[in-house]
Amino acid sequence: MTLLDERLRTLQHTAREWAEQLRPLALALEEDPDRVRDHLDLPLFSYLSRTPVPRAYQPDPITVDGRAYYGTGGLERVVFCEEIAAVDAGMLLAAPGPSLSGVLVSLLGDEEQQSWFYGRLMERTSWTFLALTEPERGSDAASLTTTLTPREKGGPLLLNGAKRFIGNAARSDVGVVFARTRPGPLGVVAALVETGGPGFAAVPFETVGLRGNQICEVRLTDVEVPAERVLGRHLSPTRRGLMGAVQGFNRLRPGVAALALGIARGAYEYVVAHRRTLRADEAAGLERMALRIEGVRRLVYRAGAAVDRDDPGLGALASAAKARAAELAEEVTLEALEYFGPGARLEHPLLDKFARDARGVEFMEGTRNIQRLNVFQGLSQGKIDRG
Repeated sequence: MTLLDERLRTLQHTAREWAEQLRPLALALEEDPDRVRDHLDLPLFSYLSRTPVPRAYQPDPITVDGRAYYGTGGLERVVFCEEIAAVDAGMLLAAPGPSLSGVLVSLLGDEEQQSWFYGRLMERTSWTFLALTEPERGSDAASLTTTLTPREKGGPLLLNGAKRFIGNAARSDVGVVFARTRPGPLGVVAALVETGGPGFAAVPFETVGLRGNQICEVRLTDVEVPAERVLGRHLSPTRRGLMGAVQGFNRLRPGVAALALGIARGAYEYVVAHRRTLRADEAAGLERMALRIEGVRRLVYRAGAAVDRDDPGLGALASAAKARAAELAEEVTLEALEYFGPGARLEHPLLDKFARDARGVEFMEGTRNIQRLNVFQGLSQGKIDRG
């Protein structure tokens, strides 16, 4: 696509080579998500452990053909995520590094907080997590019940509550937790939380898809949080609360859309590789599948580019990309199974994995109905047009 310059095409080609190293590992990671630790020497993990880390905190960036990559760009992240997810989205989500929390820290953290967070990630391989979703309330930030309150006699703040569907929390040393300091929308904050102290408990539970992400239930009981670890302390209450969270998730969604796009592409390529002889109707269906994937790719890339230029329509565009890509992933993976008959899920476990992983993406960063509401708001406010 014309959106990709030579630098991004180099990354795309390199990521495709790295992804191929994961193909024989995908089913083993499904069986035991902790097996990711056996493969941290792969170049993929070297890249992800250091991205997205801003240039100021990245003394040794990943270099390919003389070009440095920091992973902070929206289009760079989209290109990379699609290539890896086309082989195994689970391994991508299982990787150590700043991941989702890194994006929030770059947006909301002051210089001291960023130095502390990124500095420790540069010192050693570490997992991180981002905890927003709660039992019974989902990811509705306005309805959060997790609290961050001061002790009666001063000292650290105390974090209490529960989070659910939190990826990598059981592996992580540090993460970002959303909590409430007082009633109302301005009372929501995000804080850097270390997992090694008393009161923090993360327990993985079984999932049908994306098992490498090791989704967890998190319990927080009087977890101590120093006041200087509350993100956005240098910002106004309107910028560090829900508005900061919205901006962060708008920047994350194109990457999630790219995961879904990659899963759809992986299923399509599986059919191409394993069904050499096709009836006329099957060949036509496969051609339509390829065109749909390319159409969604253009939308996802456009959303990634909008991150890079701080487009005012980013929120709606990112939601459109995520909703359509998640829908595409479900459609394509189920259609792909039909090319192999009634026993396809048993006889083609990798294709079955694509279908299960596709369904999991729907629940990442907001479900389809929420994304469609965001798109409607963008249209009604003139932030994006119907073209």
